[in-house]
Amino acid sequence: MLLPLMITLYLGTVEISQGVGIDRKVTLTTRTVADLASQVSSINNADMTNLLNASSAVIVPYDTSKLKVTVSEITIDNNGTAKIIWSDTLGGTKRAVGSTVTLPTALNVANTSLIWSEVAYTYKPTIGYVVTGTLNLSDQIYMRPRVSDSVSRLNS
Repeated sequence: MLLPLMITLYLGTVEISQGVGIDRKVTLTTRTVADLASQVSSINNADMTNLLNASSAVIVPYDTSKLKVTVSEITIDNNGTAKIIWSDTLGGTKRAVGSTVTLPTALNVANTSLIWSEVAYTYKPTIGYVVTGTLNLSDQIYMRPRVSDSVSRLNS
């Protein structure tokens, strides 16, 4: 009588533990991408490729094909309007340049820039006994550029 209950508890613990582990990796990946992008004054194509590939390295040992990473720069004008200046992605969709975004009130400071990192991961439990279906794990973070007022995106 106890065997079915114990098996269910064991499988549930495995599935939940793996989901929590992946969620922590998603948060770490989000932070890493924003941190790397905010440490430079400009990013060229090779640098961006390396930065996005680093995000894949952070999510390991989990399946990198389920990872979507987007990094963008937001500039806030003197009226407090926040717009996308550049955007790059790995496995996802770039933000449209010039599109307006809504920022948290505390971050909407006129005449400043932000690096916006967004990471999403589609988690499907291996066994699927207790946790069924697919969980969409995601996180985002904003960071101020550290070396200069903004991070320029070079197309070279």
